[in-house]
Amino acid sequence: METPTNDPAPRIHEKVAALLHEAVRREASDVHLVPGFPVTYRIHGELNTVGDDVLSPEASEAIARSFISPHMAENLGEEKSIDCSLEIEHEDKPHRFRANVYMAQQKWCACLRHVPDAIPSFEWMNFPQGLAERLISHTNGLVIVTGVTGSGKSTTLAAMINMLNERGGYRVITIEEPIEYDHKRVSSSMVTQREVGRDVDSFYDGLKYGLRQDPDVILVGEIRDIETARMALSAAETGHLILATLHTKDAKGAITRFVDLFPHDAQDDVRTQLALSLRSVVNQHLLPCATPGEKRVLALEVLHITQPARFAIKFGKVESIDSILQTGGRDGMVTLDDDLQRLLMAERISLETARRFAKDPEHLVTGG
Repeated sequence: METPTNDPAPRIHEKVAALLHEAVRREASDVHLVPGFPVTYRIHGELNTVGDDVLSPEASEAIARSFISPHMAENLGEEKSIDCSLEIEHEDKPHRFRANVYMAQQKWCACLRHVPDAIPSFEWMNFPQGLAERLISHTNGLVIVTGVTGSGKSTTLAAMINMLNERGGYRVITIEEPIEYDHKRVSSSMVTQREVGRDVDSFYDGLKYGLRQDPDVILVGEIRDIETARMALSAAETGHLILATLHTKDAKGAITRFVDLFPHDAQDDVRTQLALSLRSVVNQHLLPCATPGEKRVLALEVLHITQPARFAIKFGKVESIDSILQTGGRDGMVTLDDDLQRLLMAERISLETARRFAKDPEHLVTGG
């Protein structure tokens, strides 16, 4: 059984199902439907085309229309990009996909991301469990997970919420676009998941009204505007733990990006608030494995807000964050270059990959 139906033409519906079944079989993370290109899968970080037949604009639009509602199709004309989710049953197991339908050169395109049914373990992700424990141990404040699109931010946060849920005693609210992982009921915890566009109008509204729902922890899928950023700071200051994502390439950039959401004349006050409320920033990269065909490898940069970091944020000395990271090993901080070196020595990634992502490539060394 395939969902949602939205009464699509059977031929188109079967085409979508066939593409998604193949994605599951190939262990693809994404399916790309772009006019002028063949159907393309991303498998372990690499793009793989399906045959040589390119999609026509008409075929791409028809496929996309088959899994979105007529209302969404109307909105696409105004918003130029919409999100939804759909599900197939493959070998008697449900598989969910997060879909983004968008316009490019006035043609319909789509990207469908496979969302695993089970929340991955920290061991599977190669995310240090001790770090996760530290991040969720805060009783209040703001924790930011940052990285480029597709770097596993949502999965990391889902695993943290799962850890809180299984421990029990937490009231957790998530605001997501869309909901990716379904958190199961645990008798001594309560997790409420709200989807932007379906259950709530925006991240800001979800956060605003969430504060009236007795939360201990609120997950904000993305901080992307001034209203959400301001509300997240306020919530962090008033005794809640806020877990959120930003799209930046490093930890330092997350601080700059957050402050830059505000007008220039408000930024000094925002820096002061952020210096007091921010607890940690984790920057993620998913890198090609040195072994072809293996899943991608997680590399991290970890910034914890110590007194020197707090000073740097408050007074706008963000350029000093790099040196704080380099000297913060005793406080649990990790530079990206150090983590790349670790993965290189373990032969998890190639020297070429390490150098491509390193801030100081010349200081990387290979094993003996």
